[in-house]
Amino acid sequence: MRSVRRPTTTDLERAAEAVSAHLRPTPLLPVNIAGDEVLLKLETFQPTGSFKVRGALAALSMQAAGSARVVAASAGNHGLGVAYAATALGMAATVVVSNNASPAKVEALRRFGVELVQHGADYDAAEAHALTLAEQGAVFVSGYNDPHVIAGQATLAAEVGAAIDGPLTLVVPVGGGGLLAGTALWAKRRPDVRIVGVEAAASRAVSSAVAAGHWVEVSVGETLADGLAGNMEAGCITPELVRDVDRIVAVTEPQIEEAIRFLATTAGVVVEASGAVGVAALMAGKVDSVGRTVVFITGRNIARPVLVRILAD
Repeated sequence: MRSVRRPTTTDLERAAEAVSAHLRPTPLLPVNIAGDEVLLKLETFQPTGSFKVRGALAALSMQAAGSARVVAASAGNHGLGVAYAATALGMAATVVVSNNASPAKVEALRRFGVELVQHGADYDAAEAHALTLAEQGAVFVSGYNDPHVIAGQATLAAEVGAAIDGPLTLVVPVGGGGLLAGTALWAKRRPDVRIVGVEAAASRAVSSAVAAGHWVEVSVGETLADGLAGNMEAGCITPELVRDVDRIVAVTEPQIEEAIRFLATTAGVVVEASGAVGVAALMAGKVDSVGRTVVFITGRNIARPVLVRILAD
């Protein structure tokens, strides 16, 4: 079990500098959901198509250029973030994905000059392999269990806070909990902010750990939300960081597909399943909002055949 420290205020400040040096703030799009106007924070506009590039830039910026190779395990989007950051910062990187990773994300990864390794039947196996590779002299950069990555993800909420006065309700997708943890850390300075996390019902690692008071292994079912699927690393710090968020809810596969259809046909936004869970929760009436509601639309990297099938249903 790795020992990972909690992010500090200094980490948040350095992450904000690293991210702003490479990325522009993403747009906010108003849309009507169930009779209420909400704002969509469109991380689909990131150069990698996902918010994960924020944490990757923050983490890799803490490494000296030309230093040891970094290695990351990913369902796809964290790997794309690490590949983008490594290219921008002149670093060497290895990205490990499972053999059943999203074809759209694997294809995008191949366009970067990083070493791509496909290993294992699922994310958990890919992560275990990446940790083994790191023991051979690389720096492991977790997509959620890393203080710099979490601090980088906090910049998403900070952009919202800079653009909109409170009170706010932030609706945040949850996989390993890195984005939720970063949002919670930022919100400690904003008592007028309410946070609702949203998991895929097939994979509830963070909420299970919060309920138990410690890390637990959970069963992971099949889900289109591949970026949210999988267990956390044993001893992960994110459950402790998110235990005081207002609520963590879950949405089903049909609810996720309906949200993808809604976003494409009503809002004109192409979103992958992991990025659509917040809208799915709102459409299902699972979010009690206070003030303005902002939904984090965290990624667009959906395989074309999957999108076509969902839109045709």
